[in-house]
Amino acid sequence: ILTKMFEENMEFEEALKEAQRLGFAEADPSLDIDGIDTAHKIAILSQLAFNTFVDFNSVHIEGIRNISLIDIKYAYEMGFVLKLLGIAKLDDDGKIEIRVHPALISKDNQLSFVKNEYNGVLVKSKNLGITMYYGKGAGRYPTAVSVVSDIVEIAKNLDNPRRANKVTHFSEREVKPMGDILSKYYLRFLVIDKPGVLSVISKILGDNNISIASVIQKEVMPHEFVPLVMVTHHAKERDLMRAVAEINSLNVVKGSGAVIRIVDDLK
Repeated sequence: ILTKMFEENMEFEEALKEAQRLGFAEADPSLDIDGIDTAHKIAILSQLAFNTFVDFNSVHIEGIRNISLIDIKYAYEMGFVLKLLGIAKLDDDGKIEIRVHPALISKDNQLSFVKNEYNGVLVKSKNLGITMYYGKGAGRYPTAVSVVSDIVEIAKNLDNPRRANKVTHFSEREVKPMGDILSKYYLRFLVIDKPGVLSVISKILGDNNISIASVIQKEVMPHEFVPLVMVTHHAKERDLMRAVAEINSLNVVKGSGAVIRIVDDLK
């Protein structure tokens, strides 16, 4: 869906209908577009990677329903590609980050080349570095192959005395709250085109411990409101969301704009 939006200049609803027509999205697409299918996958991968039980309810999940073509285009101009990512990470404090959401990644990152019905899994480890696994993740035949493969694997191991770890053998790890996550952010506000607006918004961000890395104001004439696009340095999610709520309440700002996380630690 995101590939179609970018490459064929489609809005979300049109791209979704095309994906359904091609058989890559279900008649009820909720599991796909709301990030739930991705969350199921990242929860399983987290258990395998970190040897810990993951309560699915602890996974932060956001989908792509609210993604606009305009943000995909602006982000690309700034060197980013938009993808729906499932992220699992073991932090230095022993907590795990486990989340699903749209994210901006660098144009030259391996995951930026995963398009259409293909899926990619990027694994980053201390000693091996980065490895990546890539293949079709949608469509009747790829899905059927995966299901049959799992059934055969289970059947082969029915009499194997070495079974998979039980839940009681897993280590216990705390899932880091989203408010404590550190990230860079892409922000877009629709603002009245008059002097002083940028300084007001910048002050609110600064008061909430958020530093601005770059600003672009798009000239869209003859409308009263113009898009103001910002990229921040790393900030805590809790601080960022508090600042955005305050900015959206200003009478010089129209609507709720866009907030998209930037993932820059994939190298």
